[in-house]
Amino acid sequence: MSRPKPKPKPEKVERDEPSTDPYEAEVRQLEETWKRPPGFIGWLSEVNHVAIGRRYLVTAFVFFALGGLLALLMRIQLSRPENDFLDPDLYNVIFTMHGSTMMFLFAVPIMEGMSIALVPLMIGTRNAAFPRLNAYSYWVYLIGGLLVYVCFLFNMAPDAGWFSYVPLSGPEFSPGKRVDVWAQLITFTEISALAAAVGTITTVFKQRAPGMSLNRMPLFVWSMLVKAFMVVFAMPAIVVASSLLAMDRLIATHFFNPSEGGDSLLWQHLFWFFGHPEVYIIFLPATGMVSTLVTAFSRRRTFGYLALVLALVATGFIGFGLWVHHMFAAGLPQLGQSFFTAASIMIAVPSGVQIFCWLATIWSARKLRLATPMLFVLGFIFIFVLGGLTGVMLASVPIDLQVHDTFFVVAHFHYVLIGGAVFPLLGALYYWIPKLTGRMMSERVGKLSFWVLFAGFNLTFFPMHQLGLRGMPRRVYTYKAEMGWGDLNLLATLGGVLLTVGVLLFVGNFLWSRRRGLPAGDNPWDADGLEWATTSPPPPYNFAWLPTVQGRHPLWEQTPDQPVVVGLRSDRREVLVTRTLDAEPDHREVQPRPTLVPLWLALATAVGFVGVIFTPWAIPAGLILAGAVLVGWFWPQVDQDETLLEEQP
Repeated sequence: MSRPKPKPKPEKVERDEPSTDPYEAEVRQLEETWKRPPGFIGWLSEVNHVAIGRRYLVTAFVFFALGGLLALLMRIQLSRPENDFLDPDLYNVIFTMHGSTMMFLFAVPIMEGMSIALVPLMIGTRNAAFPRLNAYSYWVYLIGGLLVYVCFLFNMAPDAGWFSYVPLSGPEFSPGKRVDVWAQLITFTEISALAAAVGTITTVFKQRAPGMSLNRMPLFVWSMLVKAFMVVFAMPAIVVASSLLAMDRLIATHFFNPSEGGDSLLWQHLFWFFGHPEVYIIFLPATGMVSTLVTAFSRRRTFGYLALVLALVATGFIGFGLWVHHMFAAGLPQLGQSFFTAASIMIAVPSGVQIFCWLATIWSARKLRLATPMLFVLGFIFIFVLGGLTGVMLASVPIDLQVHDTFFVVAHFHYVLIGGAVFPLLGALYYWIPKLTGRMMSERVGKLSFWVLFAGFNLTFFPMHQLGLRGMPRRVYTYKAEMGWGDLNLLATLGGVLLTVGVLLFVGNFLWSRRRGLPAGDNPWDADGLEWATTSPPPPYNFAWLPTVQGRHPLWEQTPDQPVVVGLRSDRREVLVTRTLDAEPDHREVQPRPTLVPLWLALATAVGFVGVIFTPWAIPAGLILAGAVLVGWFWPQVDQDETLLEEQP
């Protein structure tokens, strides 16, 4: 089943007769089998993981830009006391749209996009598992985002906060369709996240390259695996919550109406059982990115691999045991509060272990390379430690009661999420964009954008700690001059402008590099992961012959006679399925070709979930349409018989 890796081909010589080289014939057949159909219809029917991952990344970054623009409008409104730049209603809409965009349309989807685009390359397979499900997850996500922004243009955007607490979001205090739009946005994005998570788990467990046992998996892949399991367990809570809220509003149930036997605190428990794990659903992939970047730019094997894996798993478990620290002011029993205080402090331990391992790897570096991705890692460590310290403060009930719902919490939240997720993400994009596009981004502009972002971020959010300690509440659209908050708010607004400039530098750098950037080559960073073992950008089949793995740093540990996997047919889309623990070859599986069925199913889903905003009859209509599409989904297109591989001698 394996043979030595073929020697590099000599430089191609122009000739009239067709090549008889079996390697070139194999590559041509693979390109023909895995290519995307031409034209716009072919683009819509794409099921390749790199293409879908890139769509996720671009779409999420567009929503990030929109959310950032909304944040800048809020900062302009708060820059001076008694400002009338925005009226109260529009401010509430912008506040809600900003939070909902960043949490549901940017933070989680962009991590899903990184997972879909990179995990199959990093584990040495030709495509992700369930490629049509991945395509469906993207279309559902896109439709949900378009829904809320189209409604924004028609004055139907949500206005009850990104958390939509009842009874404010209930039918009594929020008539109209604004909150209904928010509830359906949640449903769209969580279905998308669940579909992508199922694909990630299956891909990681069943399609790793031979030799890549669980204890050899890249830390980035581990982080995405833990994140996917957290999505599976956390997202159903918010789907249930948003569905119950929609039923209260549309068909007069009373799940959250205390006068009819409901419970308004039930909403908070359901929401935060999802909401706090979501912070770690966003943060854990970022830690995997940091581990990858630290190893690559320190030129050292990762210090404390097992400790880092256990820290990821521990964070995933503990993250489900501290949601009530968002509810310390809700009048809960003190014994319960003490438990969640302990859990909120305890979760700092695995984060501290990770930071220690990263610093130890950097400290032992042979020659630390301070390229742009590494600068973002160092900025992340500084900012996240500050955010973690304020998090430990908020875990204390007496302190939390004093600063609850003040700008101190806003500052902590953004230090953890922007510092803990966006900074590593931008560093990872500088690192992996050459792989996905084949072009290098400018180092000079990259370093400039880092320093502008670093200065702008701290100038924006550090003053908010002081504003919170001075008593400025969050979610207010203006304040009196005699409160003494004007100067710090103006400083934060100037920081927001600087932060915007840093993002624009990043975007401009990316757009410039797409046309004029230096060719990246296969492995411009001399990194250790399998994703760098193929061309940049990778071909649609990723690898002509699947690699094998001999250690945790495959490209640093490969030998000249290292075998590769052969035996996969090139005339159909075959992937190798391996066993879960040790990645031993098990059988081959044929994947479906490009198809429009995922798009049709997403549109059928939209009929049900968008239509229910106006009539409950949309649900059965959507189910009927979805059922009809699923018949086409499961209709056999190719011979799906699995072919067992011959056992290795």
